[in-house]
Amino acid sequence: MADENLNKPEEEAVDAVEVAGDAVAENGAKAEAKTPAKPAAKPLKKAAPAAAAPAGKPAKAAEKPIKQAAAKQAEPEEEADTGEEDESFSKTLMLMLPSWLASMVVHMVGFLVLALWFNDGAAAQKRIEVVTAITEEEELDQLDEPMDEPLMDPMDVTVTEITNEAPVDSEMDISPATDLDAAAVAVDLTDFGLEKAPRNDLMATVGAYSGSGVDGRGSGKAGLVARAGGNERSERAVALALKWLADHQMPDGGWSIDLTAVPQCRGQCRHSGKSDKARLAATGLALLPFLGAGHTQKTGRYQQTVQRGLYYIVSNMKLSPQGGSMHENQGNMYSHGICSIALCEAYAMTQDRALQNPAQAAINFIAYAQDPVGGGWRYQIRQPGDTSVVGWQIMALKSGHMAYLRVPPVTVKKAFDFLDAVQSNSGANYGYTGPGEGPATTAIGLLCRMYLGWKKDNPALQRGVKWLSNRGPSKNDFYYNYYATQVLRHWEGEEWVKWNNVMRDQLINTQAQKGHETGSWYEESGHANESGGRLYCTAMGTMILEVYYRHLPIYRSQSVDENFPL
Repeated sequence: MADENLNKPEEEAVDAVEVAGDAVAENGAKAEAKTPAKPAAKPLKKAAPAAAAPAGKPAKAAEKPIKQAAAKQAEPEEEADTGEEDESFSKTLMLMLPSWLASMVVHMVGFLVLALWFNDGAAAQKRIEVVTAITEEEELDQLDEPMDEPLMDPMDVTVTEITNEAPVDSEMDISPATDLDAAAVAVDLTDFGLEKAPRNDLMATVGAYSGSGVDGRGSGKAGLVARAGGNERSERAVALALKWLADHQMPDGGWSIDLTAVPQCRGQCRHSGKSDKARLAATGLALLPFLGAGHTQKTGRYQQTVQRGLYYIVSNMKLSPQGGSMHENQGNMYSHGICSIALCEAYAMTQDRALQNPAQAAINFIAYAQDPVGGGWRYQIRQPGDTSVVGWQIMALKSGHMAYLRVPPVTVKKAFDFLDAVQSNSGANYGYTGPGEGPATTAIGLLCRMYLGWKKDNPALQRGVKWLSNRGPSKNDFYYNYYATQVLRHWEGEEWVKWNNVMRDQLINTQAQKGHETGSWYEESGHANESGGRLYCTAMGTMILEVYYRHLPIYRSQSVDENFPL
C-alpha cells in the first residue's frame, strides 16, 4: 500500500509529460512544411529533472517516460527563441507539478493578499479609534452615574479659573488695595478635589454610626437624637415645621419672605418679612431644614419639594468667568452664601452630577468675592468684611470641602486672617467689623474657628465656650441661638447639656399650633426677625432642633484630626 502511494507522484508526472508531448507534436506537425526538424534533446533534458524532483526519485527514474514523450514528436520545428522556450518550460513545469503542491501555492498567495488587505483596514480603523477616543471617554464619564431626573436640561455649567477681570461698580465700598498688594502668602497645601477625598475634621464615628459630617441625617438619625438630647417632642416639632415650609413653596419652586404672595397662604399667616425681593435667600433658607432632616432631591418624603427648590436656585444662578453668582439686591452676599450651602450639602449627600458644576461655581464665586486684603466678605464683592456675612461664606466653604469640591486654600487662609482682625480677649470673643464681643458675632467667630482647625484644648476656645454657656440661649434672637447652639453641640459635655435643655424646650413650647401658622415660629425683635419674617424664624428654629444630627460633633475622641487645607 505504501509503495503504491509512493509511485503516484511519478505516474502523475508521466501523464503530465505525455499530455505536454502530444501538444508539442501537434504543433510540430503544423510547422513541418516550413522548417526542417531538429532534435528536441535540449528542452527535454531540462524538463526531465524537474519532473523527477517532486517524486523524490533519481533523475534516471523519469528518463524513460521523457524519452517516450520525445519520441511522439515527429520532427519538431526549429528551436524557438528564448522567450517562447521559457514560457513553454514554465507551462510544462506547472503541468508536471503535483496537484497538492500547486493547490498549496495558490492558497498561500490568496492568504497573503487577504492578510495585507485586513491589516490595512485594521490600521485605518485603529486610526479612527484614536481620533474619537477622547470624545467617547467624555461621554461615558457623563453617563457613569445616571440621574433619575436632571435638575436642568441641559445642566451644563462651565466652571473656570477664578480671575480678577470682572468689572466692579465704582460706587461700591471696595478695599483700596490692589491684587498685587494682596499677594497670597506661601503656605503648605493639601491636594483635594473630586479625585481625592479630603480628610476633614467632620469625619467621625458616633457609637456604632460612622461617616462624614452630613451622614448623621441618614438611618442613624434616631439614635443620635436620643443620645444627644433630643426627644419625640423635638422631632415632632421638626416634622410640623417641614410641613409648614413645604406648604409655603411658591409655584416656581422657590420661596418668598412675603407670605401674602404664596398662593396656598394668601396672608393667612401673620408677620411676613420686609425682604420680599430676596427670593434666593428665602429659597436657600427654606431648603436647608429639609436637607438637615435627610430629605434630598433623590430620597425622602419631600423629594419633589427639594428638587424644585434646587432647580429654582440653579436656574437663577448668574454665570461669569468668576463663577456662579446668587447675589441679589436685597439679600446680597447673604443670599449667595446661604444658597451655596444648600447646593453643596445637596451634592455632598447625593453626589448628584447635576449639582456638581453649580456647587463648584458657587464656591468659585465666594473665592472671587473675598476682600483681597482683609480676607472677609460683606454685602458687595470685595468689600472689607463683617463677621455676620463671613460666617455664611465659611459655612459654605466647609460644606463644599465635605462635598470634595475644590476650595482654594488661600481663600481659607485669608478668612483666618479676618477672624484674627476682629477677635478680642485673645480670640475668645469677636466683633462685627473690628474687635468686639457681641453675642452673635462671638458665636459665629468661635464656630468658624472650630471649622478652621482650632483644637479643643485651645485656651481662647475654652474661654469663649464658657462665655456662651454662662450667657445661655436668647428668648427671641434666632440668629444668635442658631450659631451658639452649633458651638455648644460640637463642644458637648456639661455645657451642651445645660444649653440644650433650655434651647430645646423653649422652641417646642413657642411653636405655633393653630391654623395656617401651625409648625412655624415668629418672635418680635431679635436679629433679622423683622426683615426675614416668619419664614426666616421658622427655618432657623427648625435647624436648631436638627442640631442633633445635622452635623456630627467635631471633638469626638474618634474624630479624624484634620481640617481645612492650609
